[in-house]
Amino acid sequence: AVAMGRGMEEGLSRMEGLTSLEHNHLLRAARADLLRRLGRKEEAGAAYRRALSLAVSPIDQEFLRERLTQLGK
Repeated sequence: AVAMGRGMEEGLSRMEGLTSLEHNHLLRAARADLLRRLGRKEEAGAAYRRALSLAVSPIDQEFLRERLTQLGK
């Protein structure tokens, strides 16, 4: 919500402080999405790979693989 209301960089900055959720694939995927939208493809790819490594659900894994494919990673 912060990213949409105050800007992508602000949203990304706020996510960095959520260390208690660092092993949460949804947070990692959201971070990856903001990086992708900011055009930071290398960082987005790494973040999507991290999210994929944490995801358990086959549906989530499929979505994250598709995002990586779209990035060309």
